[in-house]
Amino acid sequence: MFKTLIVVDNNEHALAHSFENVITFNTYLRDYPKHNEPKTRIINLCDSSQYLSKGYYCSLLAEARKHQVLPSVKTINALRSGQTLMLNVGHLDDALYFGHAVNELQNKAAKMVFKQYPAPILFVDEAGLLQQGSLASLNAQQHQDFVAKLTEFTQTQWRISSTQKRYRWDMAILVDHNEKVPPSDKDAIARFIKAAAKHGIYAQALSVDEIDNIAQFDALFIRQTTAIDHPTYRLASKAQSLGLVVIDDAESILRCCNKVYLHDAFNYQKVPSLKTVVVADQSDETISQLEEAFTYPLVLKMPEGSFSKGVYKVTDRNELAAKLTELFEFSALVLAQEYMYTEYDWRVGVLNGRAIYACRYLMARNHWQIYNHDAKRFFSGGFETLPTFELPKAVLDAALKACKTVGKGLYGVDVKEHQGRAYVLEVNDNPSIDHKVEDGYLGDELYMIIMEEFKQRLEARGRS
Repeated sequence: MFKTLIVVDNNEHALAHSFENVITFNTYLRDYPKHNEPKTRIINLCDSSQYLSKGYYCSLLAEARKHQVLPSVKTINALRSGQTLMLNVGHLDDALYFGHAVNELQNKAAKMVFKQYPAPILFVDEAGLLQQGSLASLNAQQHQDFVAKLTEFTQTQWRISSTQKRYRWDMAILVDHNEKVPPSDKDAIARFIKAAAKHGIYAQALSVDEIDNIAQFDALFIRQTTAIDHPTYRLASKAQSLGLVVIDDAESILRCCNKVYLHDAFNYQKVPSLKTVVVADQSDETISQLEEAFTYPLVLKMPEGSFSKGVYKVTDRNELAAKLTELFEFSALVLAQEYMYTEYDWRVGVLNGRAIYACRYLMARNHWQIYNHDAKRFFSGGFETLPTFELPKAVLDAALKACKTVGKGLYGVDVKEHQGRAYVLEVNDNPSIDHKVEDGYLGDELYMIIMEEFKQRLEARGRS
């Protein structure tokens, strides 16, 4: 739970009619930090144009008191010279408020400036130089425009409105609004947000570009396809370093996104899986060794991939050699795996070591995988959602054992079942949870279970 304070030079009445928790710098200096106060955010609207001014000391004291502050001392120092240039963001007019321009057509450029120099008020001159503004520096029209943007900012990202009383925590649900096959569709995201609210969590669906400061949240829930050399991994790592509750965490992303790690971990922990060999070259000797170890067809996998991408079936030596040559242009290692056709793959959803949903994913029409990325129609096969107690014991045991090699996050384990035996294909760190698919048996209870896990972790963090 965060508390937000708006700090002004000496006239708190200028904003008091619109906002709660407006205080003067002298009040902040004298009365804070208070005993047992919650985590605190500071919006510093004091004049910081001069070194060692009240505005400068407000941010300096906030950082010393472990309060989150906007702007930071680093930003104040960068802007104080009045010689700061905007870099490659295009033309902007007049004033910027919290990364928004008065002219809405310039908002994209304004947001880029805010990422470089996060400050509540910035002025832009004709030469494109930036200068930090204060509340006292605004004329009547600018004050009106600023209040509107301050209202928007505090009610979305740094909430101080009366709605704060209903929620203990803030959560960012990371999404990619343009992703073709996202881990959760819009209906599922809406249900996550609703379930979060019932557990005292104010959740927002935001893209990476819409999260200006991850530190302002208590929790991060990743509902965007992850990768290691990718913003999802970097954001998860940063959020964890700041003490947020993160699902899925950076370690889970690192482990699940690389099939070489999973293969080695499965072998070491004796997780039942298909026969797999890690290949480091495409020499004739290596190809001959693969032909001795496997029969055709066999499957080649890139170490990183999701939703059946980076997985290929080869049917003879020529195809094997050609595909290995192609794949080694992108990766130093490739996995070769025995081919096993089944009419469906099991997907077991596991949260913190507990199975929470189960699905049968049927193969895409006229294809050997559940997704056919080359198909214009019938991109994926059908599905059947079942209660977890109807899972074959071998499948459930294999899925839970596989998750122990990864962590305690939210995972989707793909398992093949053949002649009563289970074979784990992979563990996915941000599994598909779509409305009317994975929630087909539990309904809204599935979203409540996941948000209950967040709540428990947030409470545990507060006690530590």
